[in-house]
Amino acid sequence: MDKLEYKPIGIIHTPFDTPQGTPIQPAGASGTAGSIEIFPEFTPGLADLKGFSHIYIIYHFHLSRKFRLRVKPFLDDHERGLFATRAPSRPNPIGLSVVRLMDVIDGRLEILDVDVVDGTPLLDIKPYVPEFDVFQAERIGWIGQKTDGIDKVVDDGRFS
Repeated sequence: MDKLEYKPIGIIHTPFDTPQGTPIQPAGASGTAGSIEIFPEFTPGLADLKGFSHIYIIYHFHLSRKFRLRVKPFLDDHERGLFATRAPSRPNPIGLSVVRLMDVIDGRLEILDVDVVDGTPLLDIKPYVPEFDVFQAERIGWIGQKTDGIDKVVDDGRFS
């Protein structure tokens, strides 16, 4: 297969300078304000985005340097397969978060509930549409026993 290359469309700005101390999931980042600077050549693509309350942001884990196929996730003391976790250190270090879109002003998105390190390259934006995107999960694997307190968990540096 040919090599894949992506070009960032912007930069995510948050109050988190390092992975350590950054909320692990958007649930843990409730109310955390940030912004996204969209590069000028991509700002025409922001037309009509302001009508959405939430957006998916797809980004590159730029501080991720290595990955392992077996990891101890933040919710557990047992090793798990990487693809059964949401650890940021991955073969293709791509992140996905749903954030609240508060405003779009001159190529800048004002967002809330952001769980991303400052300076993270943004790869794409997609609108969140509950009628399309929400499913009732029948099972959530090993995580089902571990979700209490998720809103208070921050990165301890284990996966960077």
